[in-house]
Amino acid sequence: MRLRNAVIAATSALALVLAVPTSANAAAGDFLYKIGPGVPAGIADPASGECVNLFGATEEHPAFAPENFTTSTATVFLDFDCNGDTFYVMNPGKKLGDRLKLRSVVFS
Repeated sequence: MRLRNAVIAATSALALVLAVPTSANAAAGDFLYKIGPGVPAGIADPASGECVNLFGATEEHPAFAPENFTTSTATVFLDFDCNGDTFYVMNPGKKLGDRLKLRSVVFS
């Protein structure tokens, strides 16, 4: 009887540990960019592996001049929702000029 209770308790504890979600990984630091007529904008400590549509970017006026001051690699896309064939991979610390246009980004 005691062995059965011990096995049930151990199994329950294991199930509880596996069921608790782990915290999401985040890229520490800031990802900066400009919108409109050069207004600075940015994302602080973005989540890893999630596509982020950039605030202020529109179909007519994409964001530009990205600066990756995070600890992760950033892949920037010209299209929203991290779609399309036009993308650029930015290593940590990389700054790109005003000519690079983007609407979404995902961090590794």
